[in-house]
Amino acid sequence: MGYNDVKRGGERIMDALGKEEVYTIDDIYALPDGQRAELIDGKIYYMAPPSRTHQKISGKLHQAIANYIDSKGGECEVYAAPFAVFLNKDDINYVEPDISVICDLHKLDDKGCHGAPDWIIEIISPGNKPMDYFTKLFKYRTAGVREYWIVDPTKEMVMVYRFEKETMEEYPFGENVPAGIYEDLSIRVDRVE
Repeated sequence: MGYNDVKRGGERIMDALGKEEVYTIDDIYALPDGQRAELIDGKIYYMAPPSRTHQKISGKLHQAIANYIDSKGGECEVYAAPFAVFLNKDDINYVEPDISVICDLHKLDDKGCHGAPDWIIEIISPGNKPMDYFTKLFKYRTAGVREYWIVDPTKEMVMVYRFEKETMEEYPFGENVPAGIYEDLSIRVDRVE
């Protein structure tokens, strides 16, 4: 089964005209316990468990951002996956970014974030490269995310998209990466051994 293919009971779901079924957030919540997936424009994308490298990078990024927010007495909140983001306030888009920073606290409730976070970080795993580099890049930009980082442990690079300024910059691991939504925060992403 390809990354974009969805099957129920071994069969792809098609309507009478041969179009694939559009899934909703209810379908995500109906998945068996332990099965994680995201929903983009009504298509389900199953997620494999993250690697140790992925988790270490995610933990360090979350810690650096949380420490910064706490030290400044900031009002933004940072969340690590699994954390629900109902990206477009509709029922056909649901993502779980690796790191989400939300500054408009009115978007938050016990279910997650309703609308675009200000800053999203995704850490590339071998099975999700096209999703993070293309599908989510477009979706996050059009949804109103202000800043999107793609952290690629294989390439040892951080791609920073500042959608408000329409810029993209690349930083190698070991260099300080400035956060565009804050004036005085830079984070160094290092290789994980």
